[in-house]
Amino acid sequence: MPRRTATLAAIGTLAVAAALTPSAPALAAPVPAPKPAARAARSAALPVVGPWKATRSYLVSSVFQNQGLATVRALGGSHLWYTGNVVAPDAQLKGWNHVGDPDFSHGYVVEPYQSGAANPTSKMFRVYDAAHGFRSSDFVHRLVPGEAMNNSFAAVSPDGRWLVSGEWETQRRLLITPMPRVNRAAADPARDLPLTGRVVLDRAVRDVQGCDFTTATRLLCSSDDAEGIVDGVVRPLLQIDLAHAPDGRDVAGRVTALGPLPTESACKPDAQHRFETEGIDYDAATGVLRVEVVQPGLCIPLTTVWEFDGRTVDG
Repeated sequence: MPRRTATLAAIGTLAVAAALTPSAPALAAPVPAPKPAARAARSAALPVVGPWKATRSYLVSSVFQNQGLATVRALGGSHLWYTGNVVAPDAQLKGWNHVGDPDFSHGYVVEPYQSGAANPTSKMFRVYDAAHGFRSSDFVHRLVPGEAMNNSFAAVSPDGRWLVSGEWETQRRLLITPMPRVNRAAADPARDLPLTGRVVLDRAVRDVQGCDFTTATRLLCSSDDAEGIVDGVVRPLLQIDLAHAPDGRDVAGRVTALGPLPTESACKPDAQHRFETEGIDYDAATGVLRVEVVQPGLCIPLTTVWEFDGRTVDG
C-alpha cells in the first residue's frame, strides 16, 4: 500500500464509496456492513490462520475499498468504512496523496494520510466525528528524526486515548501518539500531533498494512511481507502482545506469526500484479475479524475481504 504513493492517488471513502454504493445512505454515511447471507464464501475448505477460521469472503472494489476498513457503529447501526486508491479532493489539494487502513473508536473514525511531497516532513490523521455528521478535522504530525514518511494504518487503543500507527518496509517498532479529540493532549488540530512513544518489537516485521486492537494488550496486524522475515511466514497475520496497555510511553511488544493470510483467486499473479495484503478490522462487538487481500493479475480491480471467527477452529 504505501509503496504506491507515486502512482495512484489515495482515498477517503466517506464521500466516494458512500456516493457510489447504491445501498449506502447520503454522502456523509459509511458503507453498510454486508449481510451475513451476502456473497458467502465456499463452505468447504475455508482457510484457517492460527486460531482464526475463515467463515466467508466477498469482493469489493480495488479502486475505492482496497486500502482498509473499519466497523463504525453509528447512524443507528453497524457500517463498514472503507478507504481505497482515490483520495478525497480536498485532501489532495492539501498535498496528501495516500490514505491507509482506518479505525473507529469512541465515536470517531480516524484515517492515516501521507504526503506526496518530494521530501515529506509530516503525516496526517483525518478524524471524523460521528456525533456531528461526520465532520472532519485534520491533525498533522511533524516527522521526528529517523521516522519514515509512510502512514500505513491507524489503530486506536480500547480506552480511546492512544493512537498506534506504522511505517513501511522493515521495522522494529510501531508509533504511539495521543488519539486526536479524545486525548486532551491532542484536542487542537492547529497544534502538532506529538510522537510520545513506541511499541518496541522483539523482532522485525515487514510491510505491515494494518493493525487493530483485539484486547487492551493485543494487536492483530496484516503484513504484506513477501520474504517471510517472521518465522518464514509469507504475508502473515501477526499477533503483537504488549507488556501493558498503551499509556503513551514506550512499551514492549512480542511478535508472533499466526500463519499466512489466504491468497485465493481465479487469476494468476504476474510480474506487476501479485496478491497484496491490505487493511484489517476487528469488530469487538461480534468477534469478527476482517482482512483485505487485493487480487492478482487480471483480477486486480477486485479485492477480497476475508471474514474470520476466532471461536470456530476447535469447534
